[in-house]
Amino acid sequence: MKIILKKDVENLGFQYDELNVKPGYARNYLIPKGYAILALPGTVKSIHEILKQRSQKERVLIEQAKEIEKKLKKLTIKIKSKVSKGGKLFGSINNQDIMNFLKKEGISIDKKFIRIPGNRVIKTIGKYQANIRLHSQRELTINFEVLASI
Repeated sequence: MKIILKKDVENLGFQYDELNVKPGYARNYLIPKGYAILALPGTVKSIHEILKQRSQKERVLIEQAKEIEKKLKKLTIKIKSKVSKGGKLFGSINNQDIMNFLKKEGISIDKKFIRIPGNRVIKTIGKYQANIRLHSQRELTINFEVLASI
């Protein structure tokens, strides 16, 4: 079923994206919650007109995303946490912790745009990767390390 997103939806897409989703997902969740509308020909035409008008704003947003990407590439992320003798963390590390670290460095990224592949929660020390969506057209994979705090 073709839909157009009215809002950014985590793990699905950004506002005004035209997507194919399963009919039940669209009818039972996206449309009733106000996240999407059906992609009818008239709706698609009006959305394309809105996107043309917003293209200038998009260029500015893409430039801002490129600047943030440059800052992230220079940054080495090391998150410290309390650890047991076996190397397991007391608690866990998730996208919230990465967001807090970036905020301390002066980079503001919402936690819903930070995704840790596979297991969404880290419970041991080591090196990991996370995907960060800066814009609908810009995505970056960063490396980070979980260390034992002394």
